[in-house]
Amino acid sequence: MLQAEALAAIRGERLVFRDISFTLAPGAALVVRGPNGAGKSTLLRLLAGLVRPAAGRLLWQGEDALDDPALHARRLAYLGHQDAMKAGLTGAENLRFTALLSGGSVVEALAAMGLSALADLPVRLFSAGQKRRLALARVALSKAPLWLLDEPGNGLDTAAEASLGRLIAGQRARGGIVIAASHVPLPLADAGELVLG
Repeated sequence: MLQAEALAAIRGERLVFRDISFTLAPGAALVVRGPNGAGKSTLLRLLAGLVRPAAGRLLWQGEDALDDPALHARRLAYLGHQDAMKAGLTGAENLRFTALLSGGSVVEALAAMGLSALADLPVRLFSAGQKRRLALARVALSKAPLWLLDEPGNGLDTAAEASLGRLIAGQRARGGIVIAASHVPLPLADAGELVLG
C-alpha cells in the first residue's frame, strides 16, 4: 500500500538522509529510530507531504502519493511534536471538528485515552501528558489508513501507554498502517524498524 523508493531529504544545505526505501502492507507498522537530528521528524513530514523529497518517490497503491497533496492529506493522520490544541477550548471542543469530518464519536475517543472526566475542562488546565493523550484521541477519531506519529509516547504514563497500544492495534486490525518515530519503546507488536543516522 505504501512504498518509499530511495527517498532523500535536504534541510538547509545539509543532506539529512538518502536512499530510504521500504514497503508497508495493510496492517503493518514501522518504528523510526535514531539520534537527535538524524531526520526522524523530517521523514515523517516528508511522508505527510509537508516536505518535498530531494530525491526518490513515495507511492500509495502504486501511484505517486505526492502528486495530489489534498488527496494525500485525506489518507493520513499526522501527530507532530506539538499537540496543536486550542488552550481556551475544552477537551471535547478540541475534538469536535475532527469528529465532524470523520463521523467518529468524541465521547468514545476521549474514553479511549482515559480523558472522559476532563471532557469539559479547558485544555489550558491539562498537564503535558493529558494534552498528548488528547492529541492521540484526535488521531483515534481519524478514519485515515495511514497514521504518522512523531514521538507519540512523550509524556504518557503507564496507563496511557497501554491506551496508545490499543489504539495502534485497532488501526492495524482495520488494515491501517502506522509509522512512528520514537526514542523510547512503543507498544507496537511485530513492527519493522528503520534506523536513521
